[in-house]
Amino acid sequence: MPAPRTTLRRGLAAAAALPLLAVALTACGYGSEAEEQDTTRVSADGKKLSADTVKIGYFPNLTHATALVGIEEGLIAEELGGTSVKPSTFNAGPSEIEALNAGSIDIGFIGPSPSINGYTKSKGQSLRIIGGSASGGVKLVVNPDKIKTVDDLKGKKIATPQLGNTQDVAFLNWISEKGWKVDAQSGKGDVSVVRSDNKVTPDAYRSGSLDGAWVPEPTASKLVSEGAKVLLDESTLWPDDRFVITNIIVSQKFLTAHPDVVEAVLRGTVNTNKWINAHPDEAKASANTALEKLSGKALPAEVLDPAWESIRITDDPLAATLDAQARHAVKAGLLAEPDLKGIYDLRPLNKILKAAGEPEAADAGLGVK
Repeated sequence: MPAPRTTLRRGLAAAAALPLLAVALTACGYGSEAEEQDTTRVSADGKKLSADTVKIGYFPNLTHATALVGIEEGLIAEELGGTSVKPSTFNAGPSEIEALNAGSIDIGFIGPSPSINGYTKSKGQSLRIIGGSASGGVKLVVNPDKIKTVDDLKGKKIATPQLGNTQDVAFLNWISEKGWKVDAQSGKGDVSVVRSDNKVTPDAYRSGSLDGAWVPEPTASKLVSEGAKVLLDESTLWPDDRFVITNIIVSQKFLTAHPDVVEAVLRGTVNTNKWINAHPDEAKASANTALEKLSGKALPAEVLDPAWESIRITDDPLAATLDAQARHAVKAGLLAEPDLKGIYDLRPLNKILKAAGEPEAADAGLGVK
């Protein structure tokens, strides 16, 4: 089990001599390859690691709680020993994929749609999904004065974060299953789908230019704090109320060159997830501390508490739900029929889970052979 917070704090202090963790608030350095290092480092268990630094990308978002807490509490660094962690944050999946392809990051926390797009656009050469991180945390929230039932959505303006992103695909698929028609590219139809950055959606809702939004946390709970009501929690649409919202991906180049470092990061994420699930209140506070450092502002309790409640932290990448989301994107006309075989390499994760006596994760037939 991961160490308690007091032990972790001592561990962080002991690591103060290591290079400072450089946190970039926006994607940077995409055009340059990371400098190769010949030195080896020593991990927490005394084994030498092959890379001097591992560059990890993630979003300043509660659905990336594994990264927020794992870095804030030192749980990932603890498994890496002398290999330093260089974190960077991103506001959109495409920019994170670009950074991965350019070598500006080695490992990333990211949603299913950009994972699928990155893999298919590179013809299966750019990345592998090596683990899970989070499920759920997506809601349809609406103006209760204008929308009281699902049928009231017709003719209304509902936001999603970005054309073709994970929530956009989910909303378009849900609309289609209702028998309503919407042009995926323009967003025009029985419901007006408005692509709006999560940072500006609350202001747009407040001004009356949006009637609701299909969005991840904490944006959904921010809107509720503005008077919106939850009309639908997306988790209720999935078997066992579980669907992937955040994966862990790795550059295939980095995985081939530094499998020991990848395994150490995964041990750190597995330990982080155990600690989060065993200490939810402390983990929630830790995630909020990390968000405050990244954005300059912590989430208020009326936003943080309901948002945290709706997210499930898991090592399982829930591969079957990623496959379903790919099919939804194809149906919406946003994705050509993809070949996703080989998108997963869960061998390092399952080695760790097996050693811990935990059930192994399945790859839905989409793993490397």
